[in-house]
Amino acid sequence: MENEKSKRENKQRRRPRQLPKKNVAVKAEKKEDFQFKKDNLKIIPLGGIHEIGKNITVFEYGNDIVLVDCGVAFPEDEMLGIDLVIPDFTYLVKNKEKIRGLVVTHGHEDHIGSIPYLLKEINIPIYATKLTAGLIEHKLEEHKLKASTKLNVVKQGQTIVLGKMRVEFIRSCHSIPDSVALAIHTPVGTVVHTGDFKIDYTPIGEEPNNLGRLAELGNKGVLALLSDSTNAERKGFTMSESSVGEVFEKLFFNCTKRIIVATFASNVHRIQQIVDLAVKNKRKIAVCGRSMINVIETAMELGYIDVPKNVFIDIDMIKNYPDEQLVIITTGSQGEPMSALTRMANGEHKKVTLTANDLVIISANPIPRK
Repeated sequence: MENEKSKRENKQRRRPRQLPKKNVAVKAEKKEDFQFKKDNLKIIPLGGIHEIGKNITVFEYGNDIVLVDCGVAFPEDEMLGIDLVIPDFTYLVKNKEKIRGLVVTHGHEDHIGSIPYLLKEINIPIYATKLTAGLIEHKLEEHKLKASTKLNVVKQGQTIVLGKMRVEFIRSCHSIPDSVALAIHTPVGTVVHTGDFKIDYTPIGEEPNNLGRLAELGNKGVLALLSDSTNAERKGFTMSESSVGEVFEKLFFNCTKRIIVATFASNVHRIQQIVDLAVKNKRKIAVCGRSMINVIETAMELGYIDVPKNVFIDIDMIKNYPDEQLVIITTGSQGEPMSALTRMANGEHKKVTLTANDLVIISANPIPRK
């Protein structure tokens, strides 16, 4: 065994020493990964551009379509006999097999009002935050579409996948809770759709706008920004919702008149402040106006309005209470011809007649019209 071992070692010693190889310059061919040309992203507004209301936008990439909002517009003076104006759904009907879903930014009528009419043409899934979904559900019940519609509740900060696009819901502030901006991530870039919004650093009942996430998206690079905010062309800023309560408190304090407050039905935070002051001043609340009743009922069911029992009374019961114990919340802050406040002012309302002992508070900013 020792002789065999020594033979192997001698054999290894006798092997010629191999010189290191010299570096040889070889021209490397640059190889690029082959990529198919990406499709174009189409952004097609079917309403809401250069008009108030009827907001609906199509995002189309390849064989995928994502819809954002589906609202109504209200008729102009010359539109006699017209109750609502809805978008033209012809393009959507022709491309219905491409539609992956409808994403809703918030619960105002100019963003959700046409949903039942679209669903009667095309049955597609809907994605919305809790309160927005609650308001949509009420419409689906009215049109007998609830059972056939897939209504998905999403949260602020959540991201969903719709075909080749991803939709991110970003917390935003508006005159209705649960509003969101959208980051629509596509293979060719990210589109930021703000929805309707206002910058409010001290909102009531919810957190401020998620400006940090918007900044992150901006740092990464944004393909397009679609932004909308009422009166954005005017200088200055919109006061915080929390500042309204101070004005209300002064008006309610030691008032012996019946108080009638006209505001937007969807402004749940404003309604909550009115409720709080009515309770504080030992007043009962009657609600007037169909849209106002619908929103308040939905908001109470979902926990967005907190009110003690027996504060709300039926409008038919107001004659049983003295003026100093009553608050009436009504629609008509924009002077709409058929609104409850306008009919009260014209003496045409069946339940409420304005008197000299009424304090009427119009709690809304004017909306610009064409």
